[in-house]
Amino acid sequence: MADQAALFHQIFLVTGPVFGLVLLGVFLKRIRLIDEAFVMTASNLTFRATMPTLLFLSILQSDLKTAFQPKLVFFFIAATFLHFGFVWLWSLRSVPKEDRGVYIQGAFRGNCGIMSLALAANQYGDYGLSVGGVLSGIIVIVFNILSAFILSIYSPTFDANFKSIMREIVRNPLIISVVAALVGSSIGLTLPEWVVRSGNYFAAMSLPTALICIGGTLSLAAFKSSGRVTLSSSLFKVFWMPLFFVPLAWLLGFEGRELGILFLFLATPTAAASYVMVRAAGSSASLAANIIALTTVISVVSFMAGLYVLNYLQLI
Repeated sequence: MADQAALFHQIFLVTGPVFGLVLLGVFLKRIRLIDEAFVMTASNLTFRATMPTLLFLSILQSDLKTAFQPKLVFFFIAATFLHFGFVWLWSLRSVPKEDRGVYIQGAFRGNCGIMSLALAANQYGDYGLSVGGVLSGIIVIVFNILSAFILSIYSPTFDANFKSIMREIVRNPLIISVVAALVGSSIGLTLPEWVVRSGNYFAAMSLPTALICIGGTLSLAAFKSSGRVTLSSSLFKVFWMPLFFVPLAWLLGFEGRELGILFLFLATPTAAASYVMVRAAGSSASLAANIIALTTVISVVSFMAGLYVLNYLQLI
């Protein structure tokens, strides 16, 4: 019994601070200490400045051979494509045509750059931050390409072409910071100590601010109005995806920290960025908001349950 209590305590130390900050965001929004303008400004600051700084410094200061793990990256990309294809096939028989693009994006596009990265940092420290940072930077490219592709097919107004997709990718601050850090690490770049310390202070704002912003954007009203399509997409994202691909990864030889990071990235709720893209595509923004809200709520349980099982089986 004592062992079980210790295990639950260990898991709560990983998940509690992350979801605690999300709930704090909900509370602060509810008492009007933060508002939409704050969330928009803070999210923009995080995306364009503090998060790129965090990823750049964490990768630059780590061992490149440790931070960049091709097998881990390849498996996650392959899992994303396979999951994307299966969800698309499933949607052809169960989802109205006008909702398919939103449904599919919600079912595969995870919040890797914030939620997964925060959990990986809590679970594995600097190792989780550096490996997770590289994985996040690379998977953002895949997410953007697949999202633009599927929304352009089912949106009546959105027309994404290869040139516009590539333009968005090369301008993405997270991708730029990861690439710059990988190049800098490969050539042995070193920064003055005062620059590193200042950068670390600035970067430390990233995850708390981003998590509070997630809470500030959650719509409880949207959550209450969730329907069958929302529930189906949400379960694909935070339940079926990790349930299938984590055991597959174990069978293929992943274990320990690598398997743990794969779980944290596969089980993450739907990214808030999906809402922005859906609105730009002229599709159902309310459905996108519902999926983001529901996956975030469900992930509180799925993260803790998954970590408990993996720890209990001594796989991570």
